[in-house]
Amino acid sequence: MDLGIKGRKAFVCASSQGLGLACATSLAREGCEVWINGRTASKLEEAAKQIEAQTGNRPHILVADITTEAGRAAIVAACPEADILVNNNAGPEPGKIADWSDDDWRDAVEGNMLAPIMLIKAYVPGMRARKFGRIINVTSAMVKSPSATMGLSAAVRAGLTALSKSVQKDSVIDNVTINNMLPERFDTDRQRFMADRMSARENITVEEARKRIANTIAAKRLGRPEEFGDACAYLCSAQASFISGQNLQLDGGSYAALI
Repeated sequence: MDLGIKGRKAFVCASSQGLGLACATSLAREGCEVWINGRTASKLEEAAKQIEAQTGNRPHILVADITTEAGRAAIVAACPEADILVNNNAGPEPGKIADWSDDDWRDAVEGNMLAPIMLIKAYVPGMRARKFGRIINVTSAMVKSPSATMGLSAAVRAGLTALSKSVQKDSVIDNVTINNMLPERFDTDRQRFMADRMSARENITVEEARKRIANTIAAKRLGRPEEFGDACAYLCSAQASFISGQNLQLDGGSYAALI
């Protein structure tokens, strides 16, 4: 299927690795002009080489911290007329409410709620004027089904979800959609971190920890990042113009509720 986004400008936040890199790769494969972003130039250069090798399209590189006002200004200056924005960032540490300090809450709000909201605010007017825009927020399955240890992530990402639902009520009139992708248990550095954490806590091997994590998924396997990236590309497509304000579960069939 031709997704109708060849030549579209796409900015993908936190895209030097993991799901952000997967989204950038899929968009580059569809012919988008892609900007990748992170805080480490060497990691971005490696990611750019990987994307070019897989797609034939070399992305632009922007070193910028999306959690700062200066970083967000640099993003908008580098790609002022983005047609596609993928909001993504590393999530907060797991724990319980007693574990999280005031600074932990401030960092989570800044990194996983305010940063994407400010980029949405910056880009939506231009997208609406040009009558095309696709905004994807990479959130978490925890938004719809919070676990006992992921309350910090669920709380701040739910705030972003609510704001996005509100904004898209107006923006969709001008073909600017805003959707959220809710991953759970993809085979990325995040899951490797979680497996290492489980291994140390329960005195088991990392491989056994990975098996236990995979067994929490209905499909009994971890998701492949490219599956996530391709789903992102479809939501950014011309064909997806009637899909907005939605929360797409990418969890191997694990979500238990009907709605």
